[in-house]
Amino acid sequence: MSQETAPTRPAGHGPAAQAAGAGTARDTTPAPVAGHTRGREAGAAALAAALSMAAFCLASALRGTYPFGARSRAVNDLGNQFVPFHAHLWDLMHGRGGGDLLFNWNSGYGSPFLGDFVTYLMNPFSWLVGLFPRDAVNLPVFLVTLLSIGLGAAAMTVLLGRLVPGSPWLRALLAVGYGLCAWVLNDGSPDPMWMWGLVSLPAVGLACDWCLRGRRWVLGTLLVALAWTGNFYTGAMATIASCLVLLLRLALAGTPWRERLRTAGRAAGMFTVGVLLAAPAMTVSLKASKASQPAPAAAYEGAPGLTDYLAQLLPGGRSDHSVPNVFVGVLALLLVASLPFNRRVRPAERIGWYALLLLVGASFVWEPTILLWHGLAIPNGSPYRASFVLSGMLVMAAWASLARRPDVRALLGGAGLVALLALVGHGQSSVRWSTWIEVGAGGTLLLGALLALARWRTRPLVRRSAGAVLVLTVFASAVHTAWAVTEIRDRLPFYQPRTTVSAQSQAAAEALRAADDWPNGRTDPGPHEFANNDPLLLGGQGGSYYSSYLPAVTAGMLQGLGAGWYIQGRHTLSPADPVGRALFGVTTYLDSTGAPGGFAVKHAPAAPLVTVHPTAAPDTRSVWSRQESLLGARVYETPAPEWTAGPRPARSPGGWRVPATPKGGTWTTFTASCTPGRTAFLYAPWLGGTVMGAGGKYTSWGRQPMTAMPIRELGPVPADGRVTVQLRAAAKAEIPELPLGCLDGAALASALRGLHGAAEVTAGGHGLRAELPAGSTGTALISMPAVDGWQCSVDGGPARAPRSVLGMTGVDLGAGASEVSCGYRPPGLLPGLAASGVAAAVLLGVALLTRLRRRNGRAADGGPVPSV
Repeated sequence: MSQETAPTRPAGHGPAAQAAGAGTARDTTPAPVAGHTRGREAGAAALAAALSMAAFCLASALRGTYPFGARSRAVNDLGNQFVPFHAHLWDLMHGRGGGDLLFNWNSGYGSPFLGDFVTYLMNPFSWLVGLFPRDAVNLPVFLVTLLSIGLGAAAMTVLLGRLVPGSPWLRALLAVGYGLCAWVLNDGSPDPMWMWGLVSLPAVGLACDWCLRGRRWVLGTLLVALAWTGNFYTGAMATIASCLVLLLRLALAGTPWRERLRTAGRAAGMFTVGVLLAAPAMTVSLKASKASQPAPAAAYEGAPGLTDYLAQLLPGGRSDHSVPNVFVGVLALLLVASLPFNRRVRPAERIGWYALLLLVGASFVWEPTILLWHGLAIPNGSPYRASFVLSGMLVMAAWASLARRPDVRALLGGAGLVALLALVGHGQSSVRWSTWIEVGAGGTLLLGALLALARWRTRPLVRRSAGAVLVLTVFASAVHTAWAVTEIRDRLPFYQPRTTVSAQSQAAAEALRAADDWPNGRTDPGPHEFANNDPLLLGGQGGSYYSSYLPAVTAGMLQGLGAGWYIQGRHTLSPADPVGRALFGVTTYLDSTGAPGGFAVKHAPAAPLVTVHPTAAPDTRSVWSRQESLLGARVYETPAPEWTAGPRPARSPGGWRVPATPKGGTWTTFTASCTPGRTAFLYAPWLGGTVMGAGGKYTSWGRQPMTAMPIRELGPVPADGRVTVQLRAAAKAEIPELPLGCLDGAALASALRGLHGAAEVTAGGHGLRAELPAGSTGTALISMPAVDGWQCSVDGGPARAPRSVLGMTGVDLGAGASEVSCGYRPPGLLPGLAASGVAAAVLLGVALLTRLRRRNGRAADGGPVPSV
């Protein structure tokens, strides 16, 4: 565990370049490895990976969290999005699910999928899901996080040695703090795709180092492409951060400005070609994002207080409000604090690292730069998702001090700064009892070991003993920090985990598989019970869908036909009424209402996937008329209600404004007349409160525009034909002008029998083909959202984009037709592939040119030739 000095460097590396850790642009020799063998370098990287992963696992075991205990780790979107998406990836890898990487037939009654895939499932470790049974999907999802932690720590170990040569074992200990930094524990671990950012930062940093040394341009470009492909969101953050570190190293390098500009140009070319190689992921996602249902408006609420922000450097705690999560453990904190006092580090370098840390830290709490870090949009949730890059820079700055062997003065000065920081942070919500254990006990042990190395490093016993203390303390501190932060987080109601895979959910999945009749009919999991993406988790073909790329067309269509939604339409639900289900061809669905086993399998008649209708303008006056237009028949009575009691509602354009019901007061009451024996349904999407009528009662959670309630059944119309609806509104709300629909079940059955459906439908992958009755005219209505990207042809004719019929896909048949064939291509895919093809050609050209230059150079004099 000694801190060996760097070996003598080859010609062309002056003292200034050595201090900056940067080689010259014309360096033709292999990069030095600080006197260590490749085996020791690999061993140190493996040690960092092993310690960080073992600490994460042990902390999970102490918490009793899956896979080491019964407590689910599927908190927030991990349970609602990412576990179901990985289950769907398993289906695709095993030939199940009906769709492919381009289109998803399971969710939202048919949705584009490539944007979801490149955003949520391109972490290379996600593909491990195919090696496990489907009912064990939570295990490979856990491994995505775990292995990303390990690989990120290992890569950081290597990168630190490129910044400044020094002991690989000490680098490994600092890298553990990076692998289990605050961002990982608070933000990254529940988001498997973001965890690739932990790998991307040191990977792109290595590519920048090769630019400094004039080596491995092709390999560096591939690393950039890998970072952006694995997750372009965090890949962009890692690239910005690596550019800042590269600029610092260039500023500190003792090379001529021409060489520095050449290095910067080499890096710019590398970044450009690397990003273009990953272009399809970004062009498809950009198009999908523009076509998606808008997210709730997010506004930056302002920077946290300075003391609150500084307290985030102290490990072991978690703030009770949104702040940048940046701590990297006591060892790195102590060494960063020692840097200003370390006289073995050039003043320019000390100033440079602190200036960079302050610049990046400030950029996280200033709205224009927050937008820059997050793709020009304030994210919903935490606006500090890029904080892992500051954690990485803290580790780099810590190594800049440790690699130069800080003396007793520097270490004591650093300890003083840490003590001052703890004093300043006292009383902040993130500074808890666990923080004092980390700073007090852990800091004392680490400081003692570092002081011993500074004073008596030449004594083998001291080196071994101090090394053991460092390893054990770093590991114990990592375990304790991971356990404490998770324990604090899990007490919050927002982070209560979902039980995504259970005996009940497995039984539901088996019931759906047993009833599957796609594409003759849909088996719908119904309103979500297990996760927000039940059709992906359980199988079947439902309307439920939760994604940042949920098309606005899908959300608008479903809500316009009486289905519910959450998060302002970013999470849709399946229709809960008979006509809505019939319109989408749902022949089997799961119903959880009062079912003894948690759900019941129900069957109902439904329309075929493809039907033929006369071309006519739809009636859009009400949800009931929209349903009837797509059905092609009248099945509802829609009486105009009259107010009879309670707080008087006011008429508004297209509806009623219902005032809040006073506590203990009379409920707002409407009455209407319908034919006895029909079934009364109510559509009040934005009402929050309680509804009673026709023998039914339910709680409504509507809140415009965030939460829309679906059409709900009240009960049978009584013998006198008088339907009374009572509303207890928790807050003022708007209801439609015609909120009541009385369904004639016999008329619905007759309408379904009278539909002209396709004789045969084939749907799978990203295509659909329907054989129609010969000579069909009018419009072929396909019960899927009319999202951009579909092209349809009639009887083998030219392909044209279909039109929207109340959000559904309509194909005009002309004078007469017998076949409709449609194919889907994600918008943005071709431009992305073209850009990627150009970048690949450039990369191949550079690789071939390099080989030719190397061959010609060897033929001329046998000397080394710069690699590119």
